[in-house]
Amino acid sequence: MPSGFSNKVAVVTGGSRGIGREIAVDLAKAGAQTVIVSSSADNLAAASAAIAAVGPKPLAVATDLRRLEGCQQVFDSVQDKFGRCDILVCSAGATRAGNFTDLPDQAWLDGYALKFFGCVRMCRLFWPMLKAAQGFVVNIGGGAARSPGADFSIGASVNAAMGNFSKALSQLGKRDGVNVNVIHPGATETERFYELLEQRSKASGKSVEKLKEEATARDGLRRLGKTEDVAALALFLCSEQARHIQGTAIAVDGGATVGYY
Repeated sequence: MPSGFSNKVAVVTGGSRGIGREIAVDLAKAGAQTVIVSSSADNLAAASAAIAAVGPKPLAVATDLRRLEGCQQVFDSVQDKFGRCDILVCSAGATRAGNFTDLPDQAWLDGYALKFFGCVRMCRLFWPMLKAAQGFVVNIGGGAARSPGADFSIGASVNAAMGNFSKALSQLGKRDGVNVNVIHPGATETERFYELLEQRSKASGKSVEKLKEEATARDGLRRLGKTEDVAALALFLCSEQARHIQGTAIAVDGGATVGYY
């Protein structure tokens, strides 16, 4: 595990479950003071207990990152409590799957509001702190950014937008001393993964179990991804050992992405 996280403040959106929670747990294990953000107070309570068992007790902020006011609430809480931010991990997102013609306008608006605009606003708010700390930004996208499917048009486009935004931000990062990178997880076993399977099951008429089998068989994968797979890379990208990695988008998908980049 990379070292050097003691006395660092790490903000993790979507930190109450799934990939975000695993990243927050690993950061705490390495000594970082974590700040976890979610709209669910219950999920935050459970995550806080798990994180406190392995490292510093996290600051938990329950808010709606789809709104600018929610993002501002996170920033104000961190400013008041710590006055600094060394690491920002944007992992919040809940885009819907389903047949394109069945997805209402609100599903598109919600998908972009939380995952894309939430990320943009958090990066903008925390940038002065990250610049002062010579810090790190890791944005969690998704494999659909590079391998879009007809039943995941919202998620695919949102993840692609996040990747492009992150590449642009990394150019500012080169000037200001902030590393900005993206991780594109593939099919990873989380609560969110099974929620998407349920949505895809309704859209396709296939059973959840069948879709789960197809998630590995289609791409010849040995297994589904685990949250630990993504967290290990995230920690490395937030460490001084990764200082020369800037503006990249790395897939953690067992080889599911068939394209070159």
